[in-house]
Amino acid sequence: MKLYEICFSPTGGTKKVADMIAKELSEDFQFIDLTDPSADFSDSVISGDDVAVIAVPSYGGRVPAVAAARLAHIKGSGARAVLVCVYGNRAYEDTLTELEDIATASDFKVIGAVAAIAEHSIARQFAKGRPDTEDTQELSLFGKKILEKIRSGATDSPVIPGNRPYKEIGGGGMVPAPTHDCVKCGLCARKCPVQAIDLKDPAIVDGGKCISCMRCVSNCPKSARKVNNAMLSAVAGMLSKVCTERKQCELYL
Repeated sequence: MKLYEICFSPTGGTKKVADMIAKELSEDFQFIDLTDPSADFSDSVISGDDVAVIAVPSYGGRVPAVAAARLAHIKGSGARAVLVCVYGNRAYEDTLTELEDIATASDFKVIGAVAAIAEHSIARQFAKGRPDTEDTQELSLFGKKILEKIRSGATDSPVIPGNRPYKEIGGGGMVPAPTHDCVKCGLCARKCPVQAIDLKDPAIVDGGKCISCMRCVSNCPKSARKVNNAMLSAVAGMLSKVCTERKQCELYL
C-alpha cells in the first residue's frame, strides 16, 4: 500500500492539517500539489491498493473550482480515499459533499472524511494559530481511527453532511495588490495557482482568474502584497458574527 497526499493549500493551512492525518497513516507518503499550475495530474498513477488523503480548503462552502478541475484528472483506480476539508472557523457547508462527488467520479472509494479548522486565509484574526495543540491531539486521534479502519479492510462509505445541489458560488472576491515595498521579484506570479499575476509586472492581475486564495500575500518575502483595507474591514465585520465561537474538528467514518 502506498499513501498519497493530494492537496490544494495556497497558504499552507490545509497542508498542515493533511500532514497530521497522513503521518498517522504512514511515515512515508507521496505529495501531489494541486496548487501547481504546471503539473500534469493525469500522470499521477494510483492503484487500487493505495490510499489517498485528499485535502482542500473550503471557499465559501464549496471546493475551489481549480482544485476540483485538477483532481478530476487524477485516476483513483478504486483506491481508498480520506477526504479533508479545512475552513476558517465559519462553516464548511457543502465542501465535503462536493469533494466526495469529485473523488467518486475520479474512481476513488471514500472511506472517511475530516473537517478541520485553520487560520482564516483572508481575515487572519479568525482561528488564529489553528490548528493548535488541541486540534493536533484531536487530528492525531482521527488519524489513528482512520488507520484502524484501513487495517480492518472495511470500505464502507461514511454519511457526509452537505447538500445536493450544492450552495451557489459567491460573487467576486478580493484581489490583492502590491504596495510600494514591492521589488518585482516575481515570486507571487510564479507561485500563483491560477497564474493570475503578470510575470513581468506583478501590479497587473487578471481579476477574472484570481481566486482570492491569498497565496501571493502569504508568500511575499517583503510583505508587499495587500488586500484593500476597507474591503478587509468589511469582511472582518461580517465574519465576526459567525467566527467568534470556536468550532471543533469533525470525523466521519
